[in-house]
Amino acid sequence: MPVKTPDAVAKRAQARAQAEALRESIRHHERQYYVLDQPEITDAEYDALVRQLQTVETEHPDLITPDSPTQRVGGQPREGIQKLPHSSPMLSLDNALHEGELRAFDNRVRELLGGTPFRYVAELKMDGLSMATRYSGGLLQKAITRGNGSIGEDVTENARTIRSLPLRTGRVEPFEVRGEVVMNRQSFERLNLEREERELSRFANPRNAAAGSLRLLEPSVTASRRLDYYAYFLLDEAGRPIFESHWESLEWLSGHGFKVNPKRKLCADIEEALAFCREWEGEREGLPYEIDGVVIKVDSVPQQVQLGFTAKAPRWAIAFKYAARQVETEVTGILVQVGRTGALTPVAVLAPRVVSGVTVSRATLHNEDEIARLGLQIGDTVIVERSGDVIPRVVRVKMQGTYRVPFQMPTECPVCGGRVVREEGESASRCINVNCPARLKESIRHYASRGVMSIDGLGDSIIDQLVDSGLVSSVADLYALKADQIANLERMGPKSAANIIQNIDRSRFMPLPRVISALGIRFVGQRTAELLADHFGSMDAVSGATVDQLMEVQEVGPKVAVSVNAFFREPQNCELVERLKKAGLMFDHLVRRRAGGPLTGITFVLTGTMPTLKREEAKFRIEAAGGKVAAAVSKKTNFVVAGEDAGSKLDKARALDIPVIGEAELIAMLPEIS
Repeated sequence: MPVKTPDAVAKRAQARAQAEALRESIRHHERQYYVLDQPEITDAEYDALVRQLQTVETEHPDLITPDSPTQRVGGQPREGIQKLPHSSPMLSLDNALHEGELRAFDNRVRELLGGTPFRYVAELKMDGLSMATRYSGGLLQKAITRGNGSIGEDVTENARTIRSLPLRTGRVEPFEVRGEVVMNRQSFERLNLEREERELSRFANPRNAAAGSLRLLEPSVTASRRLDYYAYFLLDEAGRPIFESHWESLEWLSGHGFKVNPKRKLCADIEEALAFCREWEGEREGLPYEIDGVVIKVDSVPQQVQLGFTAKAPRWAIAFKYAARQVETEVTGILVQVGRTGALTPVAVLAPRVVSGVTVSRATLHNEDEIARLGLQIGDTVIVERSGDVIPRVVRVKMQGTYRVPFQMPTECPVCGGRVVREEGESASRCINVNCPARLKESIRHYASRGVMSIDGLGDSIIDQLVDSGLVSSVADLYALKADQIANLERMGPKSAANIIQNIDRSRFMPLPRVISALGIRFVGQRTAELLADHFGSMDAVSGATVDQLMEVQEVGPKVAVSVNAFFREPQNCELVERLKKAGLMFDHLVRRRAGGPLTGITFVLTGTMPTLKREEAKFRIEAAGGKVAAAVSKKTNFVVAGEDAGSKLDKARALDIPVIGEAELIAMLPEIS
C-alpha cells in the first residue's frame, strides 16, 4: 500500500472541502430552480458548478458520495401535491456547449456501435417543464411532472386545461407520451403585465411561468395561462418505446392528435445535425417560444438499447446548448432585494433593452464582491447576458459613466429594518431577523419540516395563504391559530384544519435540540443543536452565552459561535424566542435515558402511525424515562409498539415472539412530563 505524503494528504483534504462546498451550492440552486421556481443563477453558471464538481470527482473517485448531485437526475418534487412514480426514469441529458463536444459525442456513439450505420434525429430544445401523460382506453388518465426523475407530481386536472394536449386518442391500448409544457413569449409578456398591475413579482422566464402555472391548485387559473404541450416520446405502459425508430414515434404522435414540433430533422450524420443546430441558432429569435439549444438522438431504438445509459443520462442523446445572448445598456441604479434565506442581493436597474423578444430592465449583481470585481458604479455602460433565459446578469463594464455613484450595502434590512450581518468568509450579507417578511415563509417551512418540529399538513400552499392573509407574521403566531381560521383557507376543511392544529400542539413537546434547530440559526443544524443543548442545558443559557462560552462547546468553532451570538443579539429574534417560551415549548433539556427512570433497561421499536403520539414525541418521552428506542427488531427488543399500517417490523416481532403493544399501552407506561 503506497504511503501518502503530507502534500498528497493536504491536496486530498482540499479536494474534499471543494467537493462538499460545490455540492452544497448545487443543492441550494437545485431547490431554488426545481422546487421553488425562483432561480438565483443562470443555466450557464449552474452547469459550470456541476462541471467543477464532476472534475473533482473524476480526479478523486473515492470522494463520490451517493447523494452527490452528479449521481442523481434532478430536484425533489414539491410537498403538498400527490406524488406518483414514473413508469421508467425521466432522465436528464448531458450537454454539449460547442461543436467540438458534439463531435466527441458522435465519436463515442460510433465507437460503441462498432461501425454500424446509424441516423440522428435533431429536435429543437424547448425551454419548459417536462411532463409524462398516460392514456388508457383511448382517454387521458394521468399527467405527472418530471419531479426528481423517478417520482413526479400529479397535475392531471391542470394538464387537462391545456388545449394542445388531447383528452382522447384513437389507441385503446395503454401508452404514455412524454413532452414539454411551454408558455410562448406573447403569453409570457401578457402574464407579467397582469402581475405588475396587481403589484406581484414578475416571472423570471417562460419556463418558470409554465412550471408555476402547471403546479397551481386552481385548474381555472392554469387554463387562463395558455400553456402548450409538445410531445417528443411515445412509450408503452411499462415505459418502453413502442416503435423501433424515434422518428417513426414522432410521426405517429403527430398523426394522432399530439402537437409535435415540426421543426425537426432526420439526419444522416453529425454534419447534418450540426447544420440544423447552426440554422436554428440564427433563427431562434423569430420563434414564438423560447429554445436554448437542440436535442440530438440516435434514431434506432435497438441501437439506443445497445448504447445504454450512464448513471444520470442516456448515451444515445445529447443537448447542444446555444451560447448566451448579450446586450449593451446603462446602469441607472442599484436596488437591494431580500431573499427567502435573508440574503441581500444587489440588482442593477437598467435602461430597458429588448433581448429575444423580452424587455430586460433588471440584472442580478449577486453580492458586493461581484460588484467590486466588475468595478461597477451607477452610471456605467455594461454588457448584460441572458443565458438559458434565466434572470439576466451583468458580464462586464464596457465604459465608465461620466457621473458615477458607488454602491454601498445597507446596514439595515430594506424590508424590516433589522440588522444586516456579513459573516467572515461569506460573500452574502444577510438580514438575521427570522420574522423578516421577506424570509418568513422559508422560516416557517424550515420550522414545520420533518426532522425539525414535524408539523404535518403545513405544506407550501397553506404557509403561503397563512402569511399572505396576515394570519401569521411570525413563527410564534402558529401557536395562536384556531381551527376555523385554517378551515377558511383554500382547499381546506374542518377535519384537515383540526389535524393541523393538533400537529401544532404536539410540536410543543419537541425536545430542546429540535427547538434550537427550528430557529433557523445560520450554521446550526441538528448535530450542533444537540451539542448546544447538552452543554448549556436550557434555551436561556444558550441565548445568554458569549462567543467565548459558545466556543467551549464540542465541535463549535468561531464561525458557528459568532452566528449563534449574533442571532440572540437581534431584538426581533429575542422577541420570537420569548413568545415561543410563553407558548409552552421545551426550553429545558431533559437528559435522555434518565438513570433510574421507570423505563431504564427497556428497549422499544416503533412501527406504523399512532393516532395521538407522533413518533418523535414517543421516542423523546421513552428516552426521557430511561428507555431506549431501537431502529430494528432483534432478540434484545422488549416491546414493539405497533400503530396503523405497521410494516415488516411487526411481522418480525411475531416471528421472534416479542410482545406487541399499542399506543394506549405505551402511554400508560410513560410518566407525565413535568
